[in-house]
Amino acid sequence: MHYRPTSLLARAIFLIAVMLAGAGSWAQLPAKGGAATSAVVTTPHVRAELIAHAPQGVEPGQPLWLGLQITHQPEWHTYWKNPGDSGLPIEMAWTLPAGLDVGEIAWPLPKKIPIGTLANYGYEGTVLLPVPVTVDSTFAPKALSNDATVRLHATWLVCRKECIPEEGNFTLTIPARSTTAMHGAAFDAALAAQPRPVMGSVQGVRPDSNARIEGNTLQLSVQGLPVELRGKTLELFPETPEVIENAAAWTQAWKGAVWTAEVPLSAQRSNSPDPMPVVLAANGQGYRAELKVLGAWPTVAAAATVSPALEAALKANAAGAGTSRAPQATSSVPPLTLLAALFGALLGGLILNLMPCVFPVLAIKVVGFAQHAQDRRAHRLSGIAYTAGVVLSFVALGGLMLGLRAAGEAIGWGFQLQSPAVVAGLAALFTLIALNLAGVFEFGHFLPSSVANLQARHPVADSFLTGVLAVAVASPCTAPFMGASLGLTATLPGPQALAVFAALGLGLALPYLAAAFVPAVARALPRPGAWMDTLRKFMAFPMLATVVWLVWVLGQQSGIDGAGALLILLVALGMVAWALSLAGTARRFMAPVSVLALALLAWTFVPHITNVAAAPMSTATASATGPQWQAWTPGAAEQLVASGRPVFVDFTAAWCVTCQYNKKTTLADADVQADFTAKNVALLRADWTRRDPAITAALAQLGRSGVPVYVLHAPGKAPVVFSEILGEAELRAAVAAL
Repeated sequence: MHYRPTSLLARAIFLIAVMLAGAGSWAQLPAKGGAATSAVVTTPHVRAELIAHAPQGVEPGQPLWLGLQITHQPEWHTYWKNPGDSGLPIEMAWTLPAGLDVGEIAWPLPKKIPIGTLANYGYEGTVLLPVPVTVDSTFAPKALSNDATVRLHATWLVCRKECIPEEGNFTLTIPARSTTAMHGAAFDAALAAQPRPVMGSVQGVRPDSNARIEGNTLQLSVQGLPVELRGKTLELFPETPEVIENAAAWTQAWKGAVWTAEVPLSAQRSNSPDPMPVVLAANGQGYRAELKVLGAWPTVAAAATVSPALEAALKANAAGAGTSRAPQATSSVPPLTLLAALFGALLGGLILNLMPCVFPVLAIKVVGFAQHAQDRRAHRLSGIAYTAGVVLSFVALGGLMLGLRAAGEAIGWGFQLQSPAVVAGLAALFTLIALNLAGVFEFGHFLPSSVANLQARHPVADSFLTGVLAVAVASPCTAPFMGASLGLTATLPGPQALAVFAALGLGLALPYLAAAFVPAVARALPRPGAWMDTLRKFMAFPMLATVVWLVWVLGQQSGIDGAGALLILLVALGMVAWALSLAGTARRFMAPVSVLALALLAWTFVPHITNVAAAPMSTATASATGPQWQAWTPGAAEQLVASGRPVFVDFTAAWCVTCQYNKKTTLADADVQADFTAKNVALLRADWTRRDPAITAALAQLGRSGVPVYVLHAPGKAPVVFSEILGEAELRAAVAAL
């Protein structure tokens, strides 16, 4: 009797499901913000709506305002025209009918948002960004059926401790011959919050107000402020970024009707405006002045730059969001040649066989070897077919990843497990495999004989699909030597990049291919017998352990409700498999009932599974005695290094088994934590469990394409990139050398 852990049908279904889920899962992810064709776009962090105010209709010479109204979730914010020490301003790209000309955003007064040692300028709660529109005589509403249709593509960076680039496409139709005043109060409030020019200024400039440069400070002197502000403490908002130290302490005073202040210049200053526009505010009302600059600006520091990959990620889609103000990181690892990358991929694939995520597939192959031990020809065909399945699957997965990158998606190795739908599908697949291994059901009991016998008639295809299954399980892992090779694929031509993926697959399949052609391996295995049935049932438990891991991963993506919903559906799926294996009246009754129950539960609970939790998983953790981990954000490491503090960054993901192993061993070691504390090392954790283009770009900047990646930054030194299997001695030596 032959025992196969999985059927040809199950593997074929799996192959189709992974291809469909991998190609279509990205539209559900939050970084996209929604490609809406209506006036409203909702993401887990904001609700954005395009609104209009036309009190006299769309007529030449009459006022017309458009505006993007953003309602933030609690603790989240977007940015002003000058975002401050980090962040990106909101950007808008308009498509309007002929005869309508759009102006600049009438920015309302922002608020100062302190984040650690930084200070940003932006908006929380609900804010409306009004934009004036001029209607000229060429506007022809009759040709537009008396309606004016406007379209807006907006991009914004929404942040809490972490930052997420988002975008939206908005369409709004405005009646040309009737008033549109339902949002009049919102526009009135937004325009009232716009800073006013100081009294006596001409086009914002007042000759007796200035900014005098004295060493590394600016001496501000402003006249023309309202009487009711005299003697009050004012807030200062510079409109030009990267000029002053936004978070530094500064002094101010009143000399009669003249407001004066001494503000430190930024050590990383990259702009030298003249005149210098500033906004002064008190009691929620702002006043704008353009100050004539007296004296010579100090020599400008080298402009902070980012890698092209990070810039592309923050401009993730057509319009993009801009760049971070983080200095470009460099890797201490020398660049690879193509030959070295191929060898590294081959060796990494070989080591991948030792990773825990591949263990369930190892058992499948052991049983397969035992079955073919006495048939050398079948043994070799099985090895070749398995190798072909592994290599072609790696090439297909690599091609999909490269294709999505070329289309503008910021993704990396293991990207498919960033989709809750793919995670849930894999959990369902391994549940069925576990139940089949445990003997709960046999496919032959409820499938047509022609389908059930496919496996026996086509063992080569069965081995091929086992290779596909191995890739599905192994792909989230990154073994030593893999990281640099996969990172190089982003810079290689397509055929060479695919060759690296093929070498990775060959490395994974190499032990089985070699064993298939070495008779001594077959002779060392026991003959088929009853022991195989025992082994088969025992292997159900590693499969169930894999399901537990996948449910935990989903919980990190969709929250506890998503994990609970998946567990309910897996129980229902198990009941369906059991019911279909029954015979006679029991099957005729139980099968329809169980299938209907599964369908109803799926209709109810699938939205909980595919929903990405609104509040991302916190990455700040601490032990009772160890140092504090903080969430990584673009530019955070560079800012800390610039202040003189070393930084250790852990690029990780819940679905990365190697990451979790390192986190529970080396990074949790008391001596390692004591070394971090002694050297005052800041600890940042970049969680890539869900799609994050900024993390993807930071990995690419380090020459990596997947996690885990560990980087130690120190002032004045090149970053140190550690091995995927993080060693305690290696890490402690690097920290001691700081």
